[in-house]
Amino acid sequence: MQNDPTLNPKYLGKISSDFVKVSEQIKEASYQIRKQDFSKYPIFPVSQVSIPIGQLLYEKGQFENQWNYYASFMEEFKQRGLIAEEDKFIESYKDPDEFCCLFIVDKEFTNFIYIPFPID
Repeated sequence: MQNDPTLNPKYLGKISSDFVKVSEQIKEASYQIRKQDFSKYPIFPVSQVSIPIGQLLYEKGQFENQWNYYASFMEEFKQRGLIAEEDKFIESYKDPDEFCCLFIVDKEFTNFIYIPFPID
């Protein structure tokens, strides 16, 4: 499968059902990244294998999740050359109080997606 920017709904369902298991903790991490002025643009890399991007937050299986969740931010992605056009990224970035910016790293798909935090 090519790295298609449109995500297969079945694949999105897998990611969403896993994300909901860690969403409260990720939302708090996003808040802390912004509150402590690390960045206004938190990014959470997600992978089923170990990756060298960001800091590991939640290992696969920790919350019955099937993915590893890392914490990072736009500036690290820019430094690593994963974001070429900062202005475009900022323009497309969604409200971090409502959406989580995930960077999915998988053999089927590698790209940014925004997923809404579940409403309490």
